[in-house]
Amino acid sequence: MQSKITPTRDYIFFVVFAAAVLTMPIWLAPFGAGYPDLLQKFMIYGLFATGFNLLFGLTGYLSFGHAAFLGVGSYTAVWTFKLLGMNPIPAALMAITASGVFALLIGYVSLRRSGIYFSILTLAFAQMSYNLAYSVLTPITNGETGLRVLQSDPRILDSSAGSGGPLLANLFGIELTGYAGFYFCAAVLIIGFYIAMRIFRSPFGIMLRAVKTNQNRMNYTGLNPRPYTLAAFVISGMYAGLAGALMCITDPLAGAERMQWTASGEVVLMTILGGAGTLLGPILGAALIKYFENIFSAFNDQTLHEIFGFLPDFLETPIVGLTSLFVGEGWHLTLGVLFMLIVIFLPGGIMEGFSRIIRLFRRDESKSAAQTAPAE
Repeated sequence: MQSKITPTRDYIFFVVFAAAVLTMPIWLAPFGAGYPDLLQKFMIYGLFATGFNLLFGLTGYLSFGHAAFLGVGSYTAVWTFKLLGMNPIPAALMAITASGVFALLIGYVSLRRSGIYFSILTLAFAQMSYNLAYSVLTPITNGETGLRVLQSDPRILDSSAGSGGPLLANLFGIELTGYAGFYFCAAVLIIGFYIAMRIFRSPFGIMLRAVKTNQNRMNYTGLNPRPYTLAAFVISGMYAGLAGALMCITDPLAGAERMQWTASGEVVLMTILGGAGTLLGPILGAALIKYFENIFSAFNDQTLHEIFGFLPDFLETPIVGLTSLFVGEGWHLTLGVLFMLIVIFLPGGIMEGFSRIIRLFRRDESKSAAQTAPAE
């Protein structure tokens, strides 16, 4: 029997999630993932995947163009730094606004179609945005060099403008680098997660699930699903824009490569790997992929020889040769094998695996209770 979701359970779940996020530097340290740069990526891409899941996980609309909003958020944040100053709050707000408007325009056109046609349209818009940022809009984006903050920029609200100080985002005098940058990103992720949780539990979230379940039936009952899907698309784009802003808050540089189709494909993998339509799954998927990218890719032949150095030479060499195919530059192969196994055996992603384990324990507890119950 499935347990009922209550406000109390949601509150406990949210508190546990927030505590786990804020203590990441401690409990991820034994896994080699406790350093700030990687933790920041966990937060940023977790937020990106959470927003994407609001569209794909709830409505079933698969967008291959979410990298466009990531790029728009990045460029907007850097331009806010250049014009107003290095305070991250205006940069984040402007990025959310710009990406939301851009998502509204793209969604208004793309959502006239569904299925694969919708996916191709979003991919086309994203690639158009990438090419515009890379070439045509060079005066705004600085092309392949990337856009960054310069000492000569006006920064009209920044008292340190022209002082030659470090061009880093700072909040109340605290530079958002290292662990300070991580905790700022963590706070944003926690807020974004709470908003996503409220959307999931709201009547609006129920309508989005209805779109995914049977959109034709909604049309027959007289409900127009398009305003709901457009709203979900815009909210999802705003999450992506905020994630792009966080990238520039921790490192004030925006480049066109963030709009490439590979970035859009990556967030799809994160969501499916963790579990589309679940609250926690996309964040776990994002963390897993970024862990593989940063940890497994760092293993080279020398490191592998040190790890397997206890073996005899006739075993060490072939084992190192075989293992090197799955780490270092070949870490994508490991990710591909893992993704294939999860899709085959856990179609619902990592969260389905957790659900199966929980159901197994509950079944065992029920059997034990039935066996120990006194006979009437």
